[in-house]
Amino acid sequence: MLSVVGNQVMAEAAQQLKKHEFNIPARGAFGIGFSLKISHTPEPIRYVVEREIETPLTCDRCTLDYAIYGVFAFCPDCGSHNSLQILRKNIEVISKLVRLGQDADADVAEQLISDALENAVSAFDGFGREVCRVAGPHSKDPAKAGSISFQNIEGARQRVQDLFSVDIASPLAPGEWTHVALCFKKRHVIAHKLGVMDEQYARTTNDPDAIAGRKVRLTKAEVDELNRLLERIGDYLTKQLGL
Repeated sequence: MLSVVGNQVMAEAAQQLKKHEFNIPARGAFGIGFSLKISHTPEPIRYVVEREIETPLTCDRCTLDYAIYGVFAFCPDCGSHNSLQILRKNIEVISKLVRLGQDADADVAEQLISDALENAVSAFDGFGREVCRVAGPHSKDPAKAGSISFQNIEGARQRVQDLFSVDIASPLAPGEWTHVALCFKKRHVIAHKLGVMDEQYARTTNDPDAIAGRKVRLTKAEVDELNRLLERIGDYLTKQLGL
């Protein structure tokens, strides 16, 4: 826009200055002549090149199709936040990755299941951080609400209770919450200790297979159950936070 307007202004100025053009030829063998000629060459138009939109979405409440930069956003039509929708989409992809391991070699299957567990924890961590950030102004301490980490699910449960008076374990039976907490601890061992259990893990978890120095045991069924429970927690949390 600025380059178009600039060209128009300069063209108008050049047109006005043209009225003052003159040419005084030299006289005699050693005379000196004077002339003034006005010309104007438009500058190239500078165009804006938009970055490619990164995430196409369909609002799961009003069905509006829209696209955004990044991942999380409010629907431009109904105003609902898409955090739960993104969590569900991530869980769907993770479940597909788990199924890929069924027909793979044992070592590949083990790696796919481990990756699926890490991805599930990361997806829920990103979801939890976002919903707490968005709902932060309604918490007891917005600054703390915006910095809650969900990689330690039991610690996150306590912080969400303290700041929002919401217990994220409420929609689950005690045994189901124990399963979620155990999976998160297994993910920590896999991510930071190459899957080898230490004394602290064996002492502080309810894992019946926990033996220090051995590799943690993880099955497809465990990850599938975790995904199911995380989606239920996510649904409950967004409703309780008014999103």
